[in-house]
Amino acid sequence: MADAGIDIAQLTEDQQLALQQFIAVTDQAPAAAVPLLQRCQWNVQIAIARFFDGEPATDPVAEASSSLPPPQDPRRQETLLNGFSSAPRSSSSSNRRFESAPRIVPQPESQITNQAPLLLTILFTPFSLVYSLLSKYFRFVGYLFPILPRTWTRLTAGTTAQTPRRNTSGRRPLNTRDTAARFIREFEEEYGSHELPFFENGYAQAFDLAKKELKYLMIVLVSPEHDMTTSFVRETLLAPDVVNFIKDPENKIILWAGNVQDSEAFQVSAALNCTKFPFTSLIAHTPQVSSTSMGIAIRIAGPTPPGQYIAKLQQGIQAVAEPLNRVRAQRAELQASRNLRESQNSAYERSLALDRERARQKREAEERKAREEKEALDREAAKEKEALNLAQWRKWRATSIADEPGPDVKDVVRISLRMPSGNRIVRKFAAEKPIEELYAFVECYDILQSQEPISEKVFKPDDFEHEYKFKLVSPMPREAYELSAGGSIKDRIGRSGNLIVERTEDDDDEGEIADSD
Repeated sequence: MADAGIDIAQLTEDQQLALQQFIAVTDQAPAAAVPLLQRCQWNVQIAIARFFDGEPATDPVAEASSSLPPPQDPRRQETLLNGFSSAPRSSSSSNRRFESAPRIVPQPESQITNQAPLLLTILFTPFSLVYSLLSKYFRFVGYLFPILPRTWTRLTAGTTAQTPRRNTSGRRPLNTRDTAARFIREFEEEYGSHELPFFENGYAQAFDLAKKELKYLMIVLVSPEHDMTTSFVRETLLAPDVVNFIKDPENKIILWAGNVQDSEAFQVSAALNCTKFPFTSLIAHTPQVSSTSMGIAIRIAGPTPPGQYIAKLQQGIQAVAEPLNRVRAQRAELQASRNLRESQNSAYERSLALDRERARQKREAEERKAREEKEALDREAAKEKEALNLAQWRKWRATSIADEPGPDVKDVVRISLRMPSGNRIVRKFAAEKPIEELYAFVECYDILQSQEPISEKVFKPDDFEHEYKFKLVSPMPREAYELSAGGSIKDRIGRSGNLIVERTEDDDDEGEIADSD
């Protein structure tokens, strides 16, 4: 292939590829294309820009060798970058300017209302009423004569074709999650089962997730009315290499797709300046622009072979990979510091809780010990007080016990008592004395037998109820003379009696407790 003395075979492989790309875009002959490429040092982007914009008066060689690219239309430059990914780039990815990616929160078409000012509403109320009456009238006439609406439609077909209409597809507006679910369901019904990890929510939610987790948001917009949609989906989007590339966790891609017949996808396509379908865009966090910005890393418009499709996606990822990895490393470092701080705080809280528990147990042990000591002191004091009261009561009761009746007293009862110590005592008691007199004698026997007289007057202790810790029992036949039964000595025992003093069980229990202590 030679033209005007130009031997293409002498060109290198990169130069031949650049020439083919330039001819495919400009449809120029090689004889005119080669000189322009030579003047631009075989930079296809600069050559195409010079072909469409005209060559300036400055030295093209110096401009081609300059590190800064000449000012160009961003849309033209983006198209060229996407169209020729294999061409050499005149600037590094760090100096590239990214178009800001908008965050879109769509509003359902059914909720879009334009309310006129109150004054205009009042002024146009008569016209509204007239319009309503005329529309009902023409609707009734059209019902009577159906040929009239069809004729009017044919006459006004050219005018209405130029007027944009909204929601002509007849698709019912849904919320963002239901719209995504409907698209995924229709996609599976049309193209069968697949492994594409579609994001099952709205664009704004996918946008926020990609920004939060520093992932790449891949936007795929399709139009069922486009002829190349089916072939693009089957041959490119569902190609195994493309599916594996999107599913690869290392690529960190969030896939969101939509049908432009839906309100949300249509608004996204308008915001991303989409002019050709099928359309793919890669959105990522651009920290080199600002700490919160999201930019468009790559655009892919129209049908694209799978290999070139993956190459362009990789090109977009590489354009923001370096600064994005730095931000990820910073966030990982911050998260590690936060986790370390939380673990330290948790360990401190556990240690503090353990110290508090130990202090509480120690305090409770000290309180329990003090309480037990106080209770022991109270018991000792109560015992001492009870012993004092008992001694005072015995002295008081000993003074009131009647003396033993003399020989001249006929009505007496002779009692033989065997004391707990084993001693036997024989004494006479007046017959009319209550049985309590006999109990009091046993209780106060040691005082009555002492030779020391009670010099001072003894009073009965206040708030003291004496309780006898023994009972009188006759051995043959065994019978206990309980004090609670009352009665006189003669009535209960008779003229004489042989009694044994037995300690009660309560007193025995206390003795066993005292012995064990």
